[in-house]
Amino acid sequence: MDGPGLRYPQEDFIVKLVQSDRLHQLFRQSVLAVFGSLLAVAMLCWLCWDRFDHQVVGVWIALLTASSLVRICMFVAYFRSPDRERTPQRWERIYWITLILSAGIWGGGALAVIPADDLLAQTLVMLFCVGMSVSAVSCYSAYRYMTVVSIVLVLLPCTLWLLFQPSSLQVGMGVAVMVFASFVFSATRSLSDALETAFRLTREMEHAHSLSTRAAQTDELTGLKNRRAFFEEAQQLFGSCRKNQRPLCAVMLDMDHFKHINDTHGHQVGDQVLRQMGLVISTSFRDTDVYGRLGGEEFAVLLPDTSIDVARHIAEELLHSLAGLMSGPVHRISASVGVAAISSDDHDLHSLMNNADKALYRAKARGRNQVAVAE
Repeated sequence: MDGPGLRYPQEDFIVKLVQSDRLHQLFRQSVLAVFGSLLAVAMLCWLCWDRFDHQVVGVWIALLTASSLVRICMFVAYFRSPDRERTPQRWERIYWITLILSAGIWGGGALAVIPADDLLAQTLVMLFCVGMSVSAVSCYSAYRYMTVVSIVLVLLPCTLWLLFQPSSLQVGMGVAVMVFASFVFSATRSLSDALETAFRLTREMEHAHSLSTRAAQTDELTGLKNRRAFFEEAQQLFGSCRKNQRPLCAVMLDMDHFKHINDTHGHQVGDQVLRQMGLVISTSFRDTDVYGRLGGEEFAVLLPDTSIDVARHIAEELLHSLAGLMSGPVHRISASVGVAAISSDDHDLHSLMNNADKALYRAKARGRNQVAVAE
């Protein structure tokens, strides 16, 4: 039974993807909040221009503009960075700093401009603070604590000021804002959890789909591409090489006396031999090469940008690697190999593969365990 603290690599992988998804949504959703914050201040100051201290308003707007420029630079740097660098470890702390700076300036500036003897202006200031808090829920929904901190920094200064005023109307306004904030805090938890669940389910479904697709394209015994997957990818490679006039070679490989191995030592030994074949093939070729098991003991490889001489040398090295394999009672493993290069007469993939297959049968006819090149 697994211990409570045991985590699988797959789970850790999904957790990292979910964290990256949350970070990307944070940046994508909140980029407009920078301009919304400046717009809200501009509208509030326009409505209450005759009721505010103009010098204080100027300082508030200047500080908020400076913090907004810092945030804009952060957004530009994030969206220009490569995907591999968009990690929570790199960006969350930076985002926190800019968010606290901006929200603190907003809340502090609202407190600085609020007039002590103008109930209408006080109401307008609180209305805009509440509006900024609502926008924070939509902008930072993927990060609950960012939402809470931004709401507190925007609402708390003016709300505390109202609670200590002599007028019952002002105190009531402050209490109402506190009640509103408590409901918002509760809602942010549910919203954040729902988003994280949605991200996780999406990534788990993508991962499951990837696994099922890979399973459908992989030969279960050797781990190589199965016949269908090989020909699908090989067809694309053939078309690309023919269109761009790039050299392409096909290698067909068939194990020698494999039926004798199965009949003499059993199918389990035969399967072990095939597994070792798959391992040798998967470690002998480039990522740009296409290789797979066509069925039984037959394998195929396509080598792009490879001359016929180089392809023959590669095939001979492959036979040399196979000669050193041992699988239980089987002390020697060998194969016959046919090699063919694309020519002007090869109008489709099957023509090229057929030439390599003919060369393979010539190698068998000559005594097996050798490489034959198509005429």
